[in-house]
This record gives sequence, structure tokens and C-alpha cells, in this order.
Amino acid sequence: MKDRGRITILAFSTALTLALLIGAVLGQDRGSGEPYRPLSVLSEVLSRIQTDYVEDPTFSKVTEGALHGLLESLDSYSSYLTPEEYKEYQKGPRGEASIGAVITKRYGFARIVALVPGGPAQKAGLQPWDVVESVDGRPTQEMSYAEAVSRLEGPPGSAVTLSVVREQAREPLPIELKREATRVPEIESRLLEAGIGYLRVAGLPKGETEKIAGKIRELRRGGAKKFILDLRDNALGEMEEGVGTANLFLKRGLLAYLEGQQHPRKSFLAEESKAIAEEPLVVLVNDSTGGPAEIVAAAVLENHRGDVVGVGTFGIGSIQKVIPLEDGSALILSVAKYYSPVGKVIQDKGVTPNVVVEQEREFVSLLGRDEAPPAPPSRQPKEDAPLKRAIELLKAQESLPQAA
Repeated sequence: MKDRGRITILAFSTALTLALLIGAVLGQDRGSGEPYRPLSVLSEVLSRIQTDYVEDPTFSKVTEGALHGLLESLDSYSSYLTPEEYKEYQKGPRGEASIGAVITKRYGFARIVALVPGGPAQKAGLQPWDVVESVDGRPTQEMSYAEAVSRLEGPPGSAVTLSVVREQAREPLPIELKREATRVPEIESRLLEAGIGYLRVAGLPKGETEKIAGKIRELRRGGAKKFILDLRDNALGEMEEGVGTANLFLKRGLLAYLEGQQHPRKSFLAEESKAIAEEPLVVLVNDSTGGPAEIVAAAVLENHRGDVVGVGTFGIGSIQKVIPLEDGSALILSVAKYYSPVGKVIQDKGVTPNVVVEQEREFVSLLGRDEAPPAPPSRQPKEDAPLKRAIELLKAQESLPQAA
């Protein structure tokens, strides 16, 4: 048997043992011996491996990997940190700059969710759903989510090398990026045909709700009687800003709620005093819409405030707690999740639009080291089908009375 096969067997056995032990400690099926019966079988199996295996296995070598796998099997954001990793984590961000990308960990590796417009990652040709196989030579499969995020941060101007896998590519491509202090671009707003005000919001950092309110008033003064809120490729920001932005369009009702096993339900209700827009509304989303933007989309959709157009969103909506352990290691556990007004979990499930319109992404070439950006394509850009459909929906509606 190959070494990789041996390690896999040991890692699986150790992880399963740990899972069962944790389940027993947490009191699953209390009062019966049922949870403990598989442990006797596992104990015998592990004993046989230890005595009869071709060589003496060292279980300590696989325990760390098993713990990583156990935590990541819960969700994308729960992690186990070794004592060394936890020390690094406690130092906080490695710098004030990054590659300008929102990442997650799914199916073992780090994966890009969305990009900051104009950031290093976008300028290098990276796209949502690209897989980051390694960072500076270390496989992301061996990293916790927290470590993967941390390794992409650093001082402005510092370099980081990624190995990127894309569906169309035959093999991973190394890409060197210079970290930059990226910022969410300003809100794009303009008046479209038929008195439709258009707002493209790239992120929802602290204070963005107030800026959106200002743009709504500005567009209204320019003649807007209906609105399109474009939240495509928006996965940055604070969940509170998502709640605040939803409240701009809703006078009453439940916007979202947060709840966990040990986290009492916290409901976010619309406040009439904060609502400023009653006009017909369409929200645009795609598979890179995540987090705060999903709060907005779900609140608008499930309160029947307007249409949501596009494709299913990514699914980001949980909060984590750091739990230090006695040996200096730590757990990062998701302790609560955000739910839509009707009780649908946002984490990993996302928001499904009531008007599904797919939009094929423009293919962008990945730039390796010392490569110049390709010349802009001469062909006309593809039609924005979701935006076109949003305009059609609003044209079909009669304007409601404008907000005071």
C-alpha cells in the first residue's frame, strides 16, 4: 500500500473517532449506550492497525490533519488552528493590503467568490470561481480558512505568488501579485430610460447605507420614479449594512434574523423612520453576490417589495467564535447563521431569484509573470441580459407614489 493510502486510512479513522467522541461529549442520544457502541468497533480496528499493520503507525502525525478535516467538514468557515497558527492569528492582519478578492474554502481548496474592481486580482485576470491551489508554494488544502485569508494580506507593495486553477486551463498557472490597499469603488448611479434610477453597489462596508440613501435622493431629483439596485459581484462588507440597506426600501416587516444553538434569536425589523424609497424596485444578483448583499436581496424578495433578477447567490451568512484550547491551539466555530425573513438559511444556500436570468461571464485570460495585459477585444460586449430584463419588468409597472 502506498504511503498516501496509509495516511488516508489513519486520518479517516482518527477523524471519525474524534467526531464520535465529540458527539458523545455533546450528549447526543443521552441516556442510551448507542453512541458508544461504534467506539468499541473503532477501538478494535485501530488496535488491529497498530498491531498488524506493515509498520508501526504514528498517530500523532495524522491527528492535526484529522482535526483540520473535522472542523472544515462542519462548514467553510470553521477551522482548527495549531498552537503556531493560533499565535499568528492573534497578531491580526499581516498588513493593510491584500489581493482584492473575497475567498472561501469549499471542496478542500480556497476559491474566489468575488473581486474588488480595480484590485490586483482583477487586474491579473482572476475571476470568480477560480481555485487558488496554493499560496507561496503552500497548498491551500492544508490551510484553515483563517490562514488562507491571512496569507493573502501583507504590506502594500509586497508580493504573493498564487497557483491558480481554472476550468478551461490544462494545469495550474503561477501568478505573482503585488498587494494593494484596495477600497470598494464609489457607487455608480445614473438615470436610465423611462425614469429608472440605476445604482451599482460593489460592496457594503461601514457607512455605505448612508451613501446609497444619498444616491437615491439624487436620482429622484433627476426624475427617477423606479429603481434598479445592482448587487452583482457584491460579497464585501458588514452584515449590519445589508440590514440597513434593506431598510431603505422597506417600512415594516422582518428583514432577517440571526440564530444558533447557543445564540438566542436576534431579529432585524424594518424601522419606518429609516425607509426612504417606496418606488418600484428590482434587485440584480448573481453567483458572486454574498453576505450583506444577500440580506438585501432576501428581504426585498420575501417581503414582496420587488423582484430579484439573476441567478442564485453564493451563500455567505454566519458568525464565528474563537475558542482557545489548553495546549495553545484554538477552534474557530460558526456559532450562528443568518436566515431570510421566511426562515431560509443563507449560508451555503444563498438566495434564489424569482426571475431567473443567466448571464455568461466574459472569459478573461490569466496573466502569468512578466506578461502584459492583452489588448482589449474589438468585438462588442455581450448584452447585459439581467439588466435588460429588470428594465422590462419596471416598464411594465405603474409608478407608486414617491416617498416624501
